[in-house]
Amino acid sequence: THAPVDFDTNIATTITAHDAGYINQPLEKIVGLQTDAPLKRALHPFGGINMIKSSFHAYGREMDSEFEYLFTDLRKTHNQGVFDVYSPDMLRCRKSGVLTGLPDGYGRGRIIGDYRRVALYGIRYLVRERELQFADLQSRLEKGEDLEATIRLREELAEHRHALLQIQEMAAKY
Repeated sequence: THAPVDFDTNIATTITAHDAGYINQPLEKIVGLQTDAPLKRALHPFGGINMIKSSFHAYGREMDSEFEYLFTDLRKTHNQGVFDVYSPDMLRCRKSGVLTGLPDGYGRGRIIGDYRRVALYGIRYLVRERELQFADLQSRLEKGEDLEATIRLREELAEHRHALLQIQEMAAKY
């Protein structure tokens, strides 16, 4: 079976969600597990909560009620956002199998990181670059130039900076 030995019931995975994890710390040359213990599955609720519910059911586990409330009532997941914009015709075509390959089936809210730049340039440099790019957009924002795109780019740059600082925080645990 491919069942996990354990999995979280109440911690949504992020870069810093778990403490440092080791299999046998004194022997390890390369460190870092996805969670704080070997073979422990992390929860990825931002793509959609139903897949997690299915896993819990399959392995006879119970989801923390506050966690479920957070990702069903308070926080919109990727799938909820996608379904919110589908037209009734799209939903019918999706359900019947006429339309496939939609973002709810493939996006799952995951962004695959390219960490080569971290190794090449370092966190401090990349954070500073994001801060400079963010500041450079201030005049466009004040003038109302391409406002929607400018706001979106500033938000993305802020998220990049936040993620880079989380990587730095996570790495410091090791």
